[in-house]
Amino acid sequence: MTDANNRSLIAVLVLSAAGFVGLALDEGYTSVAIPDPVLGTKVPTIGFGTTEGVKMTDTTTPPKAMQRALADVSKYEGAVKRCVHVPLYQYEYDAYINLAYNIGGNAFCNSTLVKKANAQDYSGACNAILQWRKVGDVDCSAPGSKACPGLWKRRLRLQAQCLGQTTEAEQ
Repeated sequence: MTDANNRSLIAVLVLSAAGFVGLALDEGYTSVAIPDPVLGTKVPTIGFGTTEGVKMTDTTTPPKAMQRALADVSKYEGAVKRCVHVPLYQYEYDAYINLAYNIGGNAFCNSTLVKKANAQDYSGACNAILQWRKVGDVDCSAPGSKACPGLWKRRLRLQAQCLGQTTEAEQ
């Protein structure tokens, strides 16, 4: 791993292509609106995890879903850049955007991760990703959890990526 002097100012970072592909794979694709795992039909999701303005009767295509996901990424990049004020490695930034996309910009900005990152406790920030282990009242990290094993695997992968222990291509 390189030293902290090689981190980039957050203002110049954008989600890498590998980061976007990883995010799309994490979210999965659906051509029809489906209920959110936590909020149900009140907040349906479509495409690659898009929720804004989605109705349960909506449908999409892969190209349209990709365009919406890119627009969503831009929104979450704005949120992350508003609340994280320290330089980051590209892999840290990609992990932060992936998490913000999944939990929402406000939740991300109010998280322990951001407090630790802004204090330049980079490893502590990465480890804080694991605090986001629940879907509703279900702890996805519980051994044998069948309700949401994909979420816990995603968090473990994002933590490792954030720590520089893996890349999107290695998953």
